Amino acid sequence: MDPLSALRDFTVRGELDSISGVGDDFRFAGDYSFPCSIETAYRSKQGNLYTLETLVFFIRHHHLKHTDYLQSARFHRIPAITLPDRKPLLDYLQGKVASSDAIEILPPTSAVGVGDTEEYRPEDPSYHIGADPSSLAASSGGGGGGEARVQEPLDYVSLLRVLERPLKDRESLLECRNRDFYSVLVASTRREEERQRMESRQRKDEIVAKTRLISSEDRVDDGGGFEVTPKPKMHLKGTKIGEGVPIILVPSAFQTLITIYNVKEFLEDGVYVPTDVKVKAMRGAPKPDCVTVQKKLSRDRVVAAYEVRDKPSAFKPEDWERVVAVFVLGKEWQFKDWPFKDHVEIFNKIIGFFVRFEDDSVESAKIVKQWNVKIISISKNKRHQDRAAALEVWDRLEDFMRSRSHS
Repeated sequence: MDPLSALRDFTVRGELDSISGVGDDFRFAGDYSFPCSIETAYRSKQGNLYTLETLVFFIRHHHLKHTDYLQSARFHRIPAITLPDRKPLLDYLQGKVASSDAIEILPPTSAVGVGDTEEYRPEDPSYHIGADPSSLAASSGGGGGGEARVQEPLDYVSLLRVLERPLKDRESLLECRNRDFYSVLVASTRREEERQRMESRQRKDEIVAKTRLISSEDRVDDGGGFEVTPKPKMHLKGTKIGEGVPIILVPSAFQTLITIYNVKEFLEDGVYVPTDVKVKAMRGAPKPDCVTVQKKLSRDRVVAAYEVRDKPSAFKPEDWERVVAVFVLGKEWQFKDWPFKDHVEIFNKIIGFFVRFEDDSVESAKIVKQWNVKIISISKNKRHQDRAAALEVWDRLEDFMRSRSHS
């Protein structure tokens, strides 16, 4: 019996515990013995034949998650099966399917019985896979006076493959031992946060400088006094936008898709990064109180910057005058203690966005659909589509700012 069939037979019968490793061989109870490194008839989608050692380790650890299984295989220095091969191989070994296209008919390899005197000797050039020992003797002129039987040419490739033992697969080649790329990610994240803080301070300094410049341009009247030039003001539907950078509010709750942790990647880079991934990358660093974002997704010159905050409870009246947009959670309690009568007044003065996964149930947006809020849908897996969603937010926000500045 070939090693693949023997392993399948023992798996179906629930006798995997009867397979034991003795030296460089696997012994199947008292029935068969095969070298650990022998290639089986199961060919992976990558083109290589899986060894018996690989299949035995997999069938004993198939209950693990694939990532955990890979780590365990690497730890034991055993070549692992690939994810695409996992389910069809398991179905075959457990007897759920009778055959598989991945199985190749190889020259028969005789399993050596535990009590047999004849040993499996692939290293012996005179050992021919699948050859009849009597035909070998006849062809070599040994014994008997009968007509010598013609021996088929030795399959040297098969002989070499029996001796081969894969040292590395594609995943192990990609490993970089003693290299911690997580620290690189953390360092990059910290540099980006520092850049954001620098930009925020720089913009605030520019605002202060412009204010002082306006004050210095006061004109002297004929009487020797000073005639102060009034400062230009923008109005937001009857309510002025306060001096300083406009504010965009995001929820502080983690169950929303857009938070202060990932809003910059979404609005500036057009990429959605889950909040939990960003939090892990920060490795205990404190949550930022404010993040500055600019439109960088088009060839348009950057002409505006926005502050993103998630603690409106700490706002002063002048801070509320700067609020121009809000990402909603979809819950009424998000607006508790806001200086507005209800959500109708809120979304008359502030543009609202609700970001959701496109395959979420309709119920998740049931309340939001009753509000004057723009629903933005993104994919759970297709990150290349995030850019279009981010641009839609920017287009709506810029239209809103233009309409309010001319009102």
